[in-house]
Amino acid sequence: MSLIELQKKIGVTADGAFGPGTFKAAAAFYKLSPDRAAHFFAQTAHESGNFKAFSENLNYGAKGLRSIFRKYFPTDALARAYERKPAKIANRVYGNRMGNGDEASGEGFAFRGRGALQLTGKFNYSEFAKYVNRPDVMTNPDLVATELAFESALWFFDKNKLWSICDQGINDAAILALTKRINGGTHGLDDRKLKTKKYAAWL
Repeated sequence: MSLIELQKKIGVTADGAFGPGTFKAAAAFYKLSPDRAAHFFAQTAHESGNFKAFSENLNYGAKGLRSIFRKYFPTDALARAYERKPAKIANRVYGNRMGNGDEASGEGFAFRGRGALQLTGKFNYSEFAKYVNRPDVMTNPDLVATELAFESALWFFDKNKLWSICDQGINDAAILALTKRINGGTHGLDDRKLKTKKYAAWL
């Protein structure tokens, strides 16, 4: 579990619970200002289901595939051929995209979403590996779901220049702007607001 990995790294009790002690230690470890820390950990908490999901779950049934990935599964028959086969699904949906090879390459599944903000695609994994000077990420992508889950999210904030939004303070406008950049919409906005304000009060 990546929260336990984080706690070990920052030197607090590795109990898998995210409370004020872990939050303060993580903010100090990553040298984040109070506003940046509150925004960063609120967004990552929401996106990872309260720090529980650090690897993309692609175990969809045919109905889910037709609904979520209709472009890649235009017929019921095709969806049924892939349902409940996460590796096959990932290789079809992510093949020939984001730096991945074709469906047969297996890179769609190898570089599926991982980390606190779901790093996805061979190109992004490669850019992240350079950022943290960890070439082993490319041969062991699971590192992004464990040891480097939060570093991958920090890279995303850096790459997309999100810290300037965090620096606008703890307010609804900043939370909305961040949510749109991270989620592409406003999914879970109320939860993100609640977490951001709660974490800000811990520092």
